[in-house]
Amino acid sequence: MKLFLPLLICSFFFSNIHAQRTCVAPNLDKQRTNISKELPAPGVYSRDTISNEIITIPVVIHLLFNNAAQNISDQQIISQLTALNNDYRRLNSDATNTPLVFQSAAADTRIMFCLAQVDPQGRVTKGIVRKYTSLEYFLGDDGMKFSAAGGDDAWDNKKYLNIWVCNMFGRSLGYATAPGGPAEKDGVVINFDVFGTVGNLRTNFDKGRTATHEVGHWMGLKHVWGDESCGSDDVEDTPRQLSYNFNCPTFPRVTSCSPNGNGDMFMNYMDLTNDACMNMFTYGQKIRMRSLFASNGPKNSFLNSFACDSSLATGAPIADDTIPVVKPAGFVKVYPNPVVDVVNIMAMNDYILEGKNCTVFNMAGIKVLQQALSTNRPVVNLSKLPAGVYILKIGEGSERKMLKIIKI
Repeated sequence: MKLFLPLLICSFFFSNIHAQRTCVAPNLDKQRTNISKELPAPGVYSRDTISNEIITIPVVIHLLFNNAAQNISDQQIISQLTALNNDYRRLNSDATNTPLVFQSAAADTRIMFCLAQVDPQGRVTKGIVRKYTSLEYFLGDDGMKFSAAGGDDAWDNKKYLNIWVCNMFGRSLGYATAPGGPAEKDGVVINFDVFGTVGNLRTNFDKGRTATHEVGHWMGLKHVWGDESCGSDDVEDTPRQLSYNFNCPTFPRVTSCSPNGNGDMFMNYMDLTNDACMNMFTYGQKIRMRSLFASNGPKNSFLNSFACDSSLATGAPIADDTIPVVKPAGFVKVYPNPVVDVVNIMAMNDYILEGKNCTVFNMAGIKVLQQALSTNRPVVNLSKLPAGVYILKIGEGSERKMLKIIKI
């Protein structure tokens, strides 16, 4: 299925035995038709890439937490940056697991990442913004990217890779914008418990490869099967494959689409296997990613970013946020919960429901129902929805409220 949206959403679901990664990606060719609108004017940036130079990308981590468990440590964040650098420089310890037939295609992309040392105002920073949010969950609707919606505003996307780390609703592991999307939404979103290689992490997603995969999308890579049956990712040295792979296949995995007996390159970071089974980018993927930094490319400005050099910063860093003792006064209750057919919504502490929209999302983050609220004691009929867990969202921006509902 093709979604013409400026993002790529990855998630996992539980079968009877295994947790599996999924990723819903848009048609990137459609996205690339918009890239020209984002190109800098000729001459704005002073240089092209130097042949095979190491490109260093300053990263800002927007860590949004609702409780202590979500407020992951600096150590866990740094472990993710280490994993990104190892994966993109082919310094990962499991590089030896690449099958012999694919080793000649495996590349050091010569792309690296640093936690920003200078913020957009020129002040000292450690590249980590910790911010308490009153929201228990975020949906895949970019709310985490805006302070007014309980998230945190992006830093200048011409100088920083914005990564939002938060608690996402449902099965989502994370998602990324494709090149050419809106500047205020540009970046990557990762669930807090699949970010890094240390800490309390989900089984099978504990080596930081969710971020490696999503940052690949951010730099224009498609999934290796091209999001179509036996499709193309527009990279010559990744063999065609019938579809995605889950878990950890046994090499060789040969299908009707395989060009030869070597089968799928399921160990590529742009497939959907478990973290422990991913271990390579190809030279073709390297060229595709690095092309974005070429003269007049959409990410060329990163070549002139100085945000990794703390000696150029001025002023003292801003203190980390902490969990407040008192939560926002206005809130919403729903009852009954679990619900059979009709759920009642009640506003508390002067919160106003009238005039707002109520939207219901399923566990995949897909909108399944929307209703305009005309009173402060509305009811919402859920009788046509199948049994399951849903998120009810009321309002937008700073007034947005989100609640979990169980339908039986």
